[in-house]
Amino acid sequence: MTDTTLQLEDAAIDVDAAAPATWGASTWFAVISLAATSFALVSAEFLPAGLLTPLARDLGISEGTAGQVVTATASVGAVTAMLSNVLIGRLNRKAVLVGLSALAVGSNVLAALATDFWLLLLGRAGLGIALSAFWALSVAVVARLVGANATGRGMAIVTLGVSLATIAAPSMGALISDWLGWRSAMAMTAGLALLAMLLQLLSLPSLPATASNSFADVLRLTRRRGIQLGMLAILLLMTGHFAGSVYVRPFLEHVTLLATGPIALALLGFGVAAVIGNIAGGRLADANIHVALVVTAALMAVASLSLVLWGAHIGVAFGFATLWGFAFGMAPVVLPTNLSRAAPDRLEAAGSLMVASFQVAITIGAVVGGYVVDTYGPTAPLTVTAILAASTGVLALLQPRS
Repeated sequence: MTDTTLQLEDAAIDVDAAAPATWGASTWFAVISLAATSFALVSAEFLPAGLLTPLARDLGISEGTAGQVVTATASVGAVTAMLSNVLIGRLNRKAVLVGLSALAVGSNVLAALATDFWLLLLGRAGLGIALSAFWALSVAVVARLVGANATGRGMAIVTLGVSLATIAAPSMGALISDWLGWRSAMAMTAGLALLAMLLQLLSLPSLPATASNSFADVLRLTRRRGIQLGMLAILLLMTGHFAGSVYVRPFLEHVTLLATGPIALALLGFGVAAVIGNIAGGRLADANIHVALVVTAALMAVASLSLVLWGAHIGVAFGFATLWGFAFGMAPVVLPTNLSRAAPDRLEAAGSLMVASFQVAITIGAVVGGYVVDTYGPTAPLTVTAILAASTGVLALLQPRS
């Protein structure tokens, strides 16, 4: 497949094109450039988890205040998700993606050089714009690169960057911060974004806009039953995941009675399984998206409920924490692909709704998880995960077949 064949006519994006039997080198290169972008952006998003103590000390603020840099990224991202595909109009999508990477470079540099908390917040807000706008475009761009029937496999490669960043960013950030300071760690993410931008410039074909989106177009899309169910699936499953996953470590400490070393191994198993689940999710999503959604939800429900029931046993805790990681790895591929199948003619607008749904789910999950763990103890958040994941599986059976 050559670069010329990747440049679609305006109407081609609306066609559920069959995936090619094999991808050419240029297609692989283009998709990998998007995976590099997701790795760079998500690494920057998760980096503060390993930097809060030295960052707060250097800027003369509390660790709680420093933690608001994460809130700033998510809050700006939620608004950006709904507006990004409207604001870019008919700009070439390659230029938009390169511009978003450039914004990430500048935002990370500003954060690394920040002399006070407000400049740091400004840098993180810029990252939130780049992050959400990238994901809002991702499904539509991947579909144009690989064909609509191979979107799951393409998104699996792109979201592989998320899984790797989730594992690497907090630990590498902490190590680099200890060695060279937190500013060097922030600068490292600017370097990753710069590398991703160069890969995009070299590999992405020209991607002329097929249509411009208005905010009314995005809202109009929510009238479709498939979109409504797809958004609800994201809200249920991701709210459940983030309500429980944040408190896996306290659960392992207080229920399984593990020390720090074994907990680190359990979390590593979670992360490695997420990478494997990412790949499996792409294959299954392209084969049968309804089955993929049911399997993803069922595995997360079984894993979290089993931890609640039998998590006091070390072997059970390790095994089902790993299974949860596998299910979580499937989710960022299966959920967007599921939503996009309801709007093959409006993939960019559907991308906006997808990102907004994820951001809302993350926010609700954090609030609900924090409340139930304080009120009912360390098993309660995992019970919420099991209930919402099971509800997602039931919801998947109600979705219209396409």
